[in-house]
Amino acid sequence: MDDNSESNEIHHEVVLNVNGDASKNCDESGFKDSVPLLKKLVAEVVGTYLMIFAGCAAVLVNLNNDHVVTLPGIAVTWGFTVMVLIYSLGHISGAHFNPAVTIAHASTKTFPLKQVPAYIIAQVLGSILASGTLKLIFNGKDGHFIGTLPTGSNLQAFVIEFICTFFLMFVITAVATDDRAIGELTGIAVGCTILIDILFAGPITGASMNPARSLGPAVVDHEYRGLWIYLISPILGALIGTWTYNFIRHKNKPMCDELTKIVPTKIVPFFRSSRM
Repeated sequence: MDDNSESNEIHHEVVLNVNGDASKNCDESGFKDSVPLLKKLVAEVVGTYLMIFAGCAAVLVNLNNDHVVTLPGIAVTWGFTVMVLIYSLGHISGAHFNPAVTIAHASTKTFPLKQVPAYIIAQVLGSILASGTLKLIFNGKDGHFIGTLPTGSNLQAFVIEFICTFFLMFVITAVATDDRAIGELTGIAVGCTILIDILFAGPITGASMNPARSLGPAVVDHEYRGLWIYLISPILGALIGTWTYNFIRHKNKPMCDELTKIVPTKIVPFFRSSRM
């Protein structure tokens, strides 16, 4: 073929239809909120209950059976339980199960501030119910305190809980709120982070990272030694963790924008003439 020959090349232009109505479903925090609050609260109660029951049951079984579960086994139980609960309930309530996580999300306007008190009450209620259930099942000689107590100094426990929760919330913010992250791996990433934290912090502080996790057993067993550490340090760690990630992230879109779906509507072929 010579230089004057003409050929037709077929190209396809994808026309995208962005759902402009999505912003109408966003509240003042920029969070797309379509699930009724009552359903979200029930999900938080159930999720927190199952998390505390499974994790603390592993601790009790380990104590009552010559440490057969072992520290890695306890860490895997907590991590896998959180992972499956995120995939089960994340699309309903966000799968917080932790007042520190709820407060941290609200501080960056990725969660409605007005729902924070209700979420915290639901999480603490779930923890108390789970702790009470375990107290009824493992009573008498099988009874042990399943809460969290520092094995060293209060300062050491405070710093470790801060770092653990910072690590956890940093990962949560990265995988759950950044539209560039692989959202399908959220549960795995968060569950593995909890597993890692428990492996190094469990023998020292119990690796709570969650005020509700420590408060529930404390209320049931009336054991409040060092409780202030587990109420304050995780909240501070979570706040600094989410603020740090939001500072270094490339683009901080409102959650409403991240949840807006882009739907391909049609493919338009067109021809372009070109000369060789």
